[in-house]
Amino acid sequence: MEDARDVAMPVRGQFDDAETYAIIGAAMEVHRVLGCGFLERVYRAALALEFQLRTVESRSEVPIAIHYKQQMLPMGYRADFICFGQVLVEVKALGGVGPVEEAQLLNYLKATGLRRGLLLNFGATSLQYRRMVRQLDARDDPRATTCQRAADSPTGGAAEPRMDHEEP
Repeated sequence: MEDARDVAMPVRGQFDDAETYAIIGAAMEVHRVLGCGFLERVYRAALALEFQLRTVESRSEVPIAIHYKQQMLPMGYRADFICFGQVLVEVKALGGVGPVEEAQLLNYLKATGLRRGLLLNFGATSLQYRRMVRQLDARDDPRATTCQRAADSPTGGAAEPRMDHEEP
């Protein structure tokens, strides 16, 4: 069940986060060269290569433990990428992304304890991305969060998000 504090909110303004800007730039280049229509694993492989070419520090298929009531579950998750040691990147190749994919990214951020995540979708005619930022709520459990996401623009995600909160 979704926690009421875990809300994705549109973010407007210019990038003030060079790391996610670099990741999105690499993803745009992959989409420009390959277009849409390939399986997710093709985009992951191309993105790994583009990260190397652009010297974007990244690790792929990073194992993540999942806990339930302080107990580690016997299965885990593998993050597509963790870049710069602090940005979780989830790659999709779908016709579009929606609340299910956003919730998946939010849960992965909670499981890792990371604050920033990018959902990159190569399956549409233009690259789509969602940028989510976990903000800890000091009044409650330190893992409680609110999130912000970059609103899709008509160009498939060219909105320029920022880390601070702005009302829609």
